[in-house]
Amino acid sequence: MKKMIWAVAFGLALTSPALAAEGLDGAKMPLLWAIPFAGMLLSIALGPLLFADVWHHHYGKISAAWGLLIAAPMLAIYGFDATAHVLFHTTALEYIPFILMLTALFTAAGGLVVRGNLHGAPVLNTSLLALGTIMASIIGTTGAAMVLIRPLLRANDNRKHNVHVVVFFIFLVANIGGSLTPIGDPPLFLGFLRGVSFSWTLVHLWPETLFAAVVLLSMFFAIDTWLYRREGCVAPDPTPDSRIAVTGLVNLGLIAVAIAAIVMSGAWKPGISLDVLGTKLELQNLLREAVMIGVTFASLALTKNVDRALNGFEWGPIVEVAKLFAAIFVTIVPVMAMLNAGAAGAFAPLVALVTEANGAPNNVAYFWLTGLLSSFLDNAPTYLVFFELAGGDAAHLMADMATTLAAISLGAVYMGANTYIGNAPNFMVYAIARRAGVEMPSFFGYMLWSGAILVPLFLVITVLFLK
Repeated sequence: MKKMIWAVAFGLALTSPALAAEGLDGAKMPLLWAIPFAGMLLSIALGPLLFADVWHHHYGKISAAWGLLIAAPMLAIYGFDATAHVLFHTTALEYIPFILMLTALFTAAGGLVVRGNLHGAPVLNTSLLALGTIMASIIGTTGAAMVLIRPLLRANDNRKHNVHVVVFFIFLVANIGGSLTPIGDPPLFLGFLRGVSFSWTLVHLWPETLFAAVVLLSMFFAIDTWLYRREGCVAPDPTPDSRIAVTGLVNLGLIAVAIAAIVMSGAWKPGISLDVLGTKLELQNLLREAVMIGVTFASLALTKNVDRALNGFEWGPIVEVAKLFAAIFVTIVPVMAMLNAGAAGAFAPLVALVTEANGAPNNVAYFWLTGLLSSFLDNAPTYLVFFELAGGDAAHLMADMATTLAAISLGAVYMGANTYIGNAPNFMVYAIARRAGVEMPSFFGYMLWSGAILVPLFLVITVLFLK
């Protein structure tokens, strides 16, 4: 591995500017700099499928290796000062806020428990999916999925046909429902960190989201009703109906505190900052991070252990996200620089794909390219790639290029539902359902579901909202 790292460093040194003073000039950086980023995303996509045991035990080491393939050449070419500045900048302003927000919401949602059991009839199932779709933008797709998947499985554990229930749950709760706030899905929070206002997604994406949710809920109700009637007399319920109760309600208040801190950091600008390695750490953002840490520890202190146990709460998923995104945020640094160079950089062909002949953005291309990559790679870094490709200026994107920003946002959030690996909650829900006895479709079997249901829906959304 060391030989590989230094071989890449030598190759980059031969094809990159040698002066550290020039910084990361994307116009002068060869496409070779994008290999570690592509390798990292492909590892995430293919590792669990092709070498699951190796990936499960060594994903942290694999991620670190890809990160070193960027850090070592940067040190060799640009020097310590420039490398330290660039890496600290992305760590302090993007990675740490991102991980702290996810950890706070993950911990608080993990202490919110829905007890009891109901009968999984079509009206109840549709109602639970609708509730989860709304919750996804309030406590995040991961939080909403973890709170509701077990009650939904218990309600349908005596149904002969229950695969479709979980599939539509992934569509709506684990993905599409998270499109209305920066809290809903990681790509949108990265946009918020880049300057997109907290309310922008709600104001601009609600028509598409309402349309998608109504279509999918109506389709689900029709399918569930048909299957329910076809089943006739269902099997005895292994978890008989019992009174529904919600415990760990203190976590709702903690989630509200986290949301308030995020809104505050976008609205309050006191103009006070601390300069560290050339990076301005603004007071409102430091306060937001402190609140996230406080919410995490408060949830741990105030939630009963039995509630977390009933939720199947464990730290594994958030630890994995933290390790993977540490490498993603490092390897994406040169990619961002090259994208900022536009047509003068190595990604000129990609710029051409999303640009009309008259220079205007091709919003349909932005939606489908962002979405298709988000289907197989992680949707958060994919969002960042196309955000930068569109100019990276949040103020300009929110105003003059609002449709373009909407296309990028919708593509990243919606099409994460196309595969099990498009968004983190997808595979969590899949694993929980399998353990509960649901005969979930294979990777490609699930894609048959998404291809038959979601792709036509996305085509209609393209015609109605993005043309």
